[in-house]
Amino acid sequence: MTLRLGVNIDHVATIRNARGGDHPDPVRAAEIVAACGADGITAHLREDRRHIRDADLERIMAATDLPLNLEMAATEEMLAIALRHRPHAACIVPEKREERTTEGGLDAAGLHNQLAPLVARLGDAGIRVSLFIEPDPRQIEAAMRLGAPVVEFHTGRYAHLLLAGDQPAATAELARIADAAALAAKNGIESHAGHGLTFANVVPIAAIPQIAELNIGHYLIGEAIFIGLDQSIRQMRALMDEARGVTGARRTP
Repeated sequence: MTLRLGVNIDHVATIRNARGGDHPDPVRAAEIVAACGADGITAHLREDRRHIRDADLERIMAATDLPLNLEMAATEEMLAIALRHRPHAACIVPEKREERTTEGGLDAAGLHNQLAPLVARLGDAGIRVSLFIEPDPRQIEAAMRLGAPVVEFHTGRYAHLLLAGDQPAATAELARIADAAALAAKNGIESHAGHGLTFANVVPIAAIPQIAELNIGHYLIGEAIFIGLDQSIRQMRALMDEARGVTGARRTP
């Protein structure tokens, strides 16, 4: 099965906002993503609007036919925005003002009562709901109770362990992710994964057969500084395809 690639374009907007003005435009990034064989666009509208802004969402959705995956906190403000724009998918993530990036998975089990009405209202609006969680059976069970059709596993711990050179612990974390993906699939939930994935560490995650989609952003935007966004995406796409034994899949000239 070919693995889907969603590209997070948040940090194009981060660079834009650092200087002010309109450049670089995340819409242009979305157009490049669409031209390079990716399957979707991810954007996180944070409560503090540190990168993607409200006005970007409509412009991104109008610029390409790729589905938009809106990452959002579990708040009434973000729910109203999602219901107004109607993206293809909404991934509910934990969010803290002081964090530099998302630091871990959502406690779907502990937040059941807060999440239940959001998941229901998003689903009723035809928006595919995903929960960004740790690869933990308790969290998968919570996703089942909430009726979420998709979970996205936080791969940050796996990435950090490899970076620290702790191969045994990284191997154990990889096995935990694989077991979680198998458990989710057994219970009819589609598995995605993301956070901290790079050219160097993506292949073992991409080889997990039950994972249907990877969402990758910061690394691809960072590599784009050196090799261009199109080449960055194409190289990641090639590694993902090779992990699945797909030869020459969805290449663009």
